[in-house]
Amino acid sequence: MLLVLNTVQGDSFVKIQNLSKDFFVNSSKGFKSTKLTAVNNVSFDIRKGETFGLVGESGCGKSTLFKIALRLLEATSGSVFYEGQDIYQFKFNQLREIRREMQVVFQDPYDSLNPRLTLEELVAEPMRIHGFGSKGARCKRIEELFIAVGLPPQLMIRYPHQLSGGQRQRLCIARALALSPKFVVCDEAVSALDVSIQAQILNLLLNLKEEFGLTYLFISHNLSVIKFISDRIGVMYFGHLVELADKETLFANVLHPYTHALLSAVPHCEPGKVCQRVLLQGGVPSLFNPPSGCVFNNRCPYKQAICEQEAPPLIDWGNNHNVACHFAGQLDLKLDI
Repeated sequence: MLLVLNTVQGDSFVKIQNLSKDFFVNSSKGFKSTKLTAVNNVSFDIRKGETFGLVGESGCGKSTLFKIALRLLEATSGSVFYEGQDIYQFKFNQLREIRREMQVVFQDPYDSLNPRLTLEELVAEPMRIHGFGSKGARCKRIEELFIAVGLPPQLMIRYPHQLSGGQRQRLCIARALALSPKFVVCDEAVSALDVSIQAQILNLLLNLKEEFGLTYLFISHNLSVIKFISDRIGVMYFGHLVELADKETLFANVLHPYTHALLSAVPHCEPGKVCQRVLLQGGVPSLFNPPSGCVFNNRCPYKQAICEQEAPPLIDWGNNHNVACHFAGQLDLKLDI
């Protein structure tokens, strides 16, 4: 907000296990509430020092997943292990301490910043709240962070509205690093930026990962961005994890029809190259009326009777390539990418 369901692997840094989140919406008459499942029994792990990419179309539950993974929202069921400890068993003080090591870079840099504070005050705020050092030590740390993210220290006296979009996102990254975290969630961290600025921020994130020994959960709807920055990739659809593999395996051998459609939509820059698009019929199901069986069955061109009757489990089909599809490996899903 990252496939063994029952045990915590030794190399797992962050492990999400059978995590679900339900919301209850009141009816117009106010007498009956309807349950909406935004995240449904999702499990995966993030290894120390890697970038785990989470991709899927808008509304599939990516942001809700990271919020319940960090306990910014409470999960309906499931567990989240951080360095072997289940944070859903933590009391308030324990959770406060662990949150110093788990930070977020949000999608809209302007909305995540207090416009009344200077840039120096914005970066100093988390350090002040958590009692980090003296005022002098905080000032020195802020200057170091500004240099690390590519912002001139002279900008510290300015306000967020005086920065460009790229500068604001650099500031948000500096703020996320203020407490020396180990785990950083990037929630659509470059989607609001121009393409050239996106490349700069992505390269910055990769450099900071090496410099500070960070582990990332990188959330995006853009497969080109995910392919560039990630080590392993999870694909979400309608609150479910439908495919999980390392980057090279996923792009070389797609096994789920939804991932196949996503990859076919990636634009190519080679002159004269024509790629066949996979156009899905129908739309995303309503959370008020989820489909039975496989959640993708109403849009899947390979649907058969079993798809409407049984939900496929997420199974390892070899080479740590996990897929939730009854016919994985039997479909012709080749792409020239």
